[in-house]
Amino acid sequence: MVNEDILECFDESSRIISESGQKNANIVAKMAQEIINCFEKGSKILIFGNGGSASQAQHFSAEIVNKFKFYRKALPAIALTTDTAILTSISNDLDYDSIFSRQVEALGQKGDIVWGLSTSGSSANVIKAFDAAKKAGVMTISFTGEKGSKLESVSDICLTVSSKNTPNIQEVHLCAGHIICDVIEKYFLAKA
Repeated sequence: MVNEDILECFDESSRIISESGQKNANIVAKMAQEIINCFEKGSKILIFGNGGSASQAQHFSAEIVNKFKFYRKALPAIALTTDTAILTSISNDLDYDSIFSRQVEALGQKGDIVWGLSTSGSSANVIKAFDAAKKAGVMTISFTGEKGSKLESVSDICLTVSSKNTPNIQEVHLCAGHIICDVIEKYFLAKA
């Protein structure tokens, strides 16, 4: 019985990833192209999310700055989830909802891209950061769960996942993020 449950989990993950790929291939390609354009202009990406999404933001940032599969030109991506002094200062002095928006306000410039991850699409601090990005004239891209979220409505480009199951949503986000990193890397390797 345990093996059947395990296989069922694998099958469900595979199904959701495959369906999301078919539905979002053009969106993922558009995101990758916008990020390439951003880097070509000498601009940067600011990436963030909460919990597992924070970990994925850091993961994608590392793959963009250092490498995905191959070493090539280092590219500017900053995970806004890593500086504990900034995070605790803002959450203590203002509120937790401002931890990303204050950083976007400080670091975001025209030509940059703000990339937010939220499986629920309702993370107040991610949405507030997107508001700050709009005020600064910075493009926003997001990864979220089901269509119709607040985050989707404030994003320039949004990848949605048709699932209510957080782990499955995160699996699609990881797959899509890896594809974006791969496209970016291949582009800059070809230019070298």
